[in-house]
Order: sequence, then C-alpha cells, then structure tokens
Amino acid sequence: MQRFFASVLAALCCLALLAACSPSRLVLHRAADALAAPSAVPEDDLQLVREAAAFQLKLSESLLQHVPEHQALAEAVASGFTQYAYAFVAFDAERLEGQDAAAAQRLRQRAARLYGRAQRHALAALERRHSGFVRDLSAGTARLDADQVGLAYWAAAAWGARIALSTDQPDVVADLPLAARLAQLAFHAEPGHGAGALASLVANFEAARPGGSRAEAARLFDAAERHGAGRNAGVFVARAEALARDDRAQFERLLRQALQVAAAHPDLGNQVMGERARWLLDTIADRF
Repeated sequence: MQRFFASVLAALCCLALLAACSPSRLVLHRAADALAAPSAVPEDDLQLVREAAAFQLKLSESLLQHVPEHQALAEAVASGFTQYAYAFVAFDAERLEGQDAAAAQRLRQRAARLYGRAQRHALAALERRHSGFVRDLSAGTARLDADQVGLAYWAAAAWGARIALSTDQPDVVADLPLAARLAQLAFHAEPGHGAGALASLVANFEAARPGGSRAEAARLFDAAERHGAGRNAGVFVARAEALARDDRAQFERLLRQALQVAAAHPDLGNQVMGERARWLLDTIADRF
C-alpha cells in the first residue's frame, strides 16, 4: 500500500507507449520497475488508499503476467494482495460478524482467495529462481537468497492467513508446517526484516502451531519489538492477539502501546494496525 499514485502514474505513462509502438521488454520492465518501487510521496488517507488499491493491484498483476521474471514486481503484487485482504476484507468480516454472519463469511472466503492469490504469486517467483522450491521446502532442503527474503515473508504471511481462514479445509490446514518453515527460512536469512514484521510472523506461527511454545513465541515477540524499535504498531497488536487473550490487563496494555506507536509514526501500516487496536479495545468486553 506504500507504493501509490506516483508509481501508478509512471507505470501508466510507460504502458501508454505500447499503444504507439510494438511491445518491448524494455518498456514493460520500466513499467514494472515503476509499480514495484516504493512511492516517494507519503499518503496518510487510508480511505483513499482503499479506493485506489484495487486498480493498482489489477494493473500490477496484469503486468506481472507479461514479465513474470520481475521479482520486485512479484513481491509488490504479493504484498499488495496480502495487505489488501488483511486491512480491507478480513477486518471488515470481523467487524460485520455480529450484524450479518452470512455476509461476514462471504468476506472471509473472499479474503482467503486473495491470500491464496498473494501466496501463489510469491511462491511462483521463488520457484523461478530455484526450481522445485516448494518440493525442497517440504523436504527441509530449500534455500533462500538474500534478495528473496521479502518474497518469502509475503508468501508465508499470506499462506498463514489463508490457513487461519480455512479451518474447515483440512488440505489447506495441513500446509501450516510448510508456511511456518518458510517463515523460519526467511527469519534465519534476515531476522530484522520488516522492522520486526518477520519476527512477529514467526512468533505467530509458533503460538499457533500444535504443541507450540508460548515461551518461545514470547522470545520471538521480544525480538520483533527490538527490531521494530518502537515504530511498528503491528508487533504489539500481534502479540496481544497471540499471547494475551487470557489476560485482559496485558491485552489492553499491548493495544494501547500499539495506539501510541501508530500516533507517533502514522504511516499506512501503523494506521491499519491502530484502527485494529482501537476496534479490539472497543469490543474488549466481548473477549473477556
């Protein structure tokens, strides 16, 4: 969601050239570069991002079909679908649950499909570099290059989120160890990736897996907080939801920390997590 209007406009300018000349790999790659690059223009209007995100995702995904070897674009597409599903579909489903359970279920199913889309794009990009990557992941022999950590993070995040929304599908749930292993592979390559986001993801997998260790998950969340350096609200929200559901005081304390971080560093990611923290606090009586 950080890749915004500037990158879209640049990409459209490049794509417009295709109407005036024969398609060129160079032009396609320039458009892909523009869409994959983080925007230099900060955006603090979450609703505006929501309204524009679907167009950018479709444009990026369509372009990726023409340049599947463009790893940065593949990562941008995977991250975009994952974040869109989390912030604007799955969260809507949670808020709607009490008023319209059927509509909430439809939204959860849509979110699961979007997560699956993100997962497929990221895994396909990993497979392009290392043929048989998923097979090797199953065998415990997969390797990851330093520039693939972002792809692995988004693949694992989308995979885990899809599993969480598909508990009635045993074949999907059965992949939980693979998703967790992929997150671990990325974590070993770059523990501080995403200002604590990757460490937080690994902690979530540890807390969620059968037989998982709360102590190990807590240690990983501690690492996530260190890597976040007080700038990542998502770490505190994730910790509250993973480890404090049986401790109202800690749950509330962590969510208030998230709100403080979001207020101090109001980037788009923190805005999303701040909104979630506020909703969790507003509905805390339903949880304890």
